[in-house]
Amino acid sequence: MDWLMRLEKAVAYIENNLDSEISHEEAAKIACCSTFYFRRMFSYVAGISLSEYIRRRRMTQAAFELQKADAKVIDVALKYGYTSPTAFNRAFQNVHGISPAAAKLQGALLNAYPSIKFSVQITGGHAMPYRIEEKSSIRIVGARVPITEDMEENLQIAPTFWNDVIKDKQFGEICELSNTSPVGVLGITAYQNPDEIYYYIAAATDKPVPPGMYEYEIPASTWVIFESEGRFKESVQSVFRRFLTEWLPFSGYVYAELPDIEVYPIGKDIQQSGHSEVWIAVKKEKEN
Repeated sequence: MDWLMRLEKAVAYIENNLDSEISHEEAAKIACCSTFYFRRMFSYVAGISLSEYIRRRRMTQAAFELQKADAKVIDVALKYGYTSPTAFNRAFQNVHGISPAAAKLQGALLNAYPSIKFSVQITGGHAMPYRIEEKSSIRIVGARVPITEDMEENLQIAPTFWNDVIKDKQFGEICELSNTSPVGVLGITAYQNPDEIYYYIAAATDKPVPPGMYEYEIPASTWVIFESEGRFKESVQSVFRRFLTEWLPFSGYVYAELPDIEVYPIGKDIQQSGHSEVWIAVKKEKEN
């Protein structure tokens, strides 16, 4: 429950500062995790990125302000952090579909995005199969692409990267490298610092690094491993969301903030659905 309580406090900080500067770093500090992992976990739990959530909430409040008789568009724009009328107009239209000036008219149709509330719900006993394994360090070798701390941008980069690798001979080479656990084609986001974040398509292996590929070592850890059946993209996202909201709060573990591992079956080309696994590093709460 502590994780959800900390997340709730981080959201409260955001809500209290919609009309002033919001620091992602401060929100992450309240949630007791790094900025990168806070943004990552928030996007899984909320279903949208942190930046998009803040934008929607600000534009929701801006719409309420604009409907006051004496409200001026420029004043509302400045209140919610937009020094450029053009930028404010663009952000407002993206959320509401109409201009700020049109929002002042009686009968204008607007979208309201309420504040996110996190709670534990009884879901009818839907099973979440998992196992826990202690593992020494995991060495991976494969192709990689630079990504950023912007989760929205990363959601565009990763699928394109998969398509490029699958079409290249590297994909077959990666499949042939797999000879240690976890066995399969791995999708891994590895964060080292804000300037060194990579998404890998790789294999766990003890074989040499082929030309044009890279190696990375994930530290020894305790892993909770979830199995899933279905379309890979939806299954993986669902696993992360359920891990954070249903499994982690009651498990006695905390998130270890190590690279998460998506495990897909080996084949001549990547399938769109089937059996997959998600490996998430955790540690006992008392170790935190």
